[in-house]
Amino acid sequence: MSSSTPAPAAPRPVRVLLVEDDELMRRSFAVALERYGYRVTTAADGLAGLERFREEGFDLLILDVMLPGLDGIGLCRGVRETSLVPVLMMSARGDGLDVVAGLEAGADDYVVKPVDTYVLVARIRSLLRRATYTPAPEPGRPTGDGPPPPEGTSLVFGDLTIDTGGLEVSVAGSPVALTPTELKLLLEFAAHPGIVLERHTLLRNVWDYGWDGDSRVVDLCVQRLRRKLGRDRIETVRGFGYKLRR
Repeated sequence: MSSSTPAPAAPRPVRVLLVEDDELMRRSFAVALERYGYRVTTAADGLAGLERFREEGFDLLILDVMLPGLDGIGLCRGVRETSLVPVLMMSARGDGLDVVAGLEAGADDYVVKPVDTYVLVARIRSLLRRATYTPAPEPGRPTGDGPPPPEGTSLVFGDLTIDTGGLEVSVAGSPVALTPTELKLLLEFAAHPGIVLERHTLLRNVWDYGWDGDSRVVDLCVQRLRRKLGRDRIETVRGFGYKLRR
């Protein structure tokens, strides 16, 4: 009797929590995302969204800024108290107030409504890639046949230590929790210590944006890193960008 190899299990659908108070928009976004294979749970206000988040596990959150009861900014802060799950904010205003407030609250990215489904899905995919980020092998490390590479490499910059294998960060020996976007941004700096990285370069390499990306996402994420790592660790080079102090 021949043995048969069981078929590999199908990948688990990505679970998305969508919090939007406009019923028509909530339904249309949910239907569109489900067509792309996402499993979408919805909530119509911030308090219901926070309750859903605490009751169930999600891979990504999409939060409207203007929500009844608890707005999207407060909801994002509530999420960040316990979770580093990727958060995408949606704003109906293009004046920057919602953008800054959302990113300061811990959001990873934002879109301005009305937003095309293709743009929304592209941002979701970018966020999920950051959440499952694996650093590329270091130059000179053996791959394929031959002895296995070391388990991990620690990069040290003063009291800052980055374990590039385990994707762990510590300052003065104390672990620091970073969101996927914050971690990828830090790894981008760590790969080029002492070198000035322009905002458009960081938008392309970290956020997967082209030249038309909003540099405010870089500035606000750098501010969050400074609060967690120390104000002087990432230096601003006015008119150019940022660099990690050696």
